[in-house]
Amino acid sequence: MHANHAQEIDGAVRAAMHALKQAGATLLNQAVLLAGVNDSLAALKALSTALWQAAILPYYLHLLDPVRGTGHFEVSETLARELMGELAACLPGYLVPRLVRESAGESAKRVIAPTPRNP
Repeated sequence: MHANHAQEIDGAVRAAMHALKQAGATLLNQAVLLAGVNDSLAALKALSTALWQAAILPYYLHLLDPVRGTGHFEVSETLARELMGELAACLPGYLVPRLVRESAGESAKRVIAPTPRNP
């Protein structure tokens, strides 16, 4: 699944995902961290919760690839790490996606460790 915001997961999506789950499919989500879309603790928590209610595990949260014309959606790695630390502090581990970055030439996604926000 590729959902970036909880509002993308409605009753029809939940029904379809539950049917796939009943058929034996493993359901994982990958999302992209997007400024102004899902770059807050509330949005990420709502996304993880909505995914879980649709029988989907939040698996990856990607940092934006540097593509021309998308800079206005970019979230800094520092903020991304802080958000992941906050998310890990308020949700069970299975609802916290891996924060990753894809880089040209690397054989796999690079997992970025969360850093808790200072009070």
